[in-house]
Amino acid sequence: MIELPKKTVEDLDVGGKKVLVRVDFNVPLDKNRNVADDTRIRGALPTIQYLLDHGARPILMSHLGRPKGQVVESLRMAPVGKRLEELLDYPVLTLKESIGPRVKEAIERNPDKVILLENLRFSTGERENIPEFARQLASLADLYVNDAFGTSHRAHASTAGVNEYLPCAVGLLMMKEIEVLGGLLEDPARPFVVVLGGNKVSDKLGVIDSFIEIANTILTGGGMCFTIIKSMGLGIGQSVIEGDQLGQVSGSMKKARKKGVRVMVPIDFVVADRFDKDANRKVVPTEAIPQDWMGLDIGPATVEKYCRILHEAKTIFWNGPMGVFEWPSFANGTESIAECIVDSKATTVVGGGDSDAALRQFGLEEKIDFVSTGGGAAIRLLEGKDLPALEAMSGR
Repeated sequence: MIELPKKTVEDLDVGGKKVLVRVDFNVPLDKNRNVADDTRIRGALPTIQYLLDHGARPILMSHLGRPKGQVVESLRMAPVGKRLEELLDYPVLTLKESIGPRVKEAIERNPDKVILLENLRFSTGERENIPEFARQLASLADLYVNDAFGTSHRAHASTAGVNEYLPCAVGLLMMKEIEVLGGLLEDPARPFVVVLGGNKVSDKLGVIDSFIEIANTILTGGGMCFTIIKSMGLGIGQSVIEGDQLGQVSGSMKKARKKGVRVMVPIDFVVADRFDKDANRKVVPTEAIPQDWMGLDIGPATVEKYCRILHEAKTIFWNGPMGVFEWPSFANGTESIAECIVDSKATTVVGGGDSDAALRQFGLEEKIDFVSTGGGAAIRLLEGKDLPALEAMSGR
């Protein structure tokens, strides 16, 4: 049972208050340093708009990229502030610092603007959760709201440390994430079908074990499925596996059989003679992958079989592509499964990350009921593990 936060932004008296808001504006920028995908910015709009509508003064903070404690000009927040202003239709002032007297002065001089602080990770104090950095962030405001689900699995100054100094609550996006993802583990409509892909089975073992307790069927694909196939004693050619995970995978499969949960692997693959977008390719049954070839996508028979199961589902959760979808020659499996998911009559939830990118690539994102903004955070929550950002709020 996932414990919900004690307070949301709607429980705070925000009128006339300066509210420090942790958002997740870690968005991709194009070569001209314009925002290439504003999904995460849009996700934060309801909380920001709520604060404005109730007379608060939002002070937003986020990281962008991995500057490693150094000022990196290409990772400044200015392009993000520009896009936020367009979406919000409200003045946004992006500062060139995140703490200090000039920041406080700018906040006081601009009461009619949303303030966006500079990239938090320009300071080592953010990732190292240095108390003094957290205290200086907190000194900018009267209240703190965390609406950055995508970073809630990190105990950083802006996600955990600030809680020590201000009354705190979660934002509307954070609450929605917790409610939707938590609902998958508590009372999903059945049949409940989970689709798992991506590269590493080690990244998914925890969530597999968690879903074995609640799902009816788990459909696997992507690079991760080859470790499962290998654990079954089948050949996989040159397909990449995690040999050190074979024992744990075997244990999970045994657990699934005892629970009566079907964990399915592809029955055919699109294989290639090398890892290259222009490689020679062909479709083969799973048990007949040539020794010198590797699987880069699920095959058409697998798509047909999986789609029949998805058609009968009442709840679907998807995390991880079925193949190397970035390359057209190996995108069909992921695109076909995505289309089957959106064509189903089920409640559909996607776990962010590469699955979200695939949905955008195929123009299907708007047809999913809920797309999580957090990859690692979503998986950690679904594994039943604590999220440090929420733990820091407990009892406050």
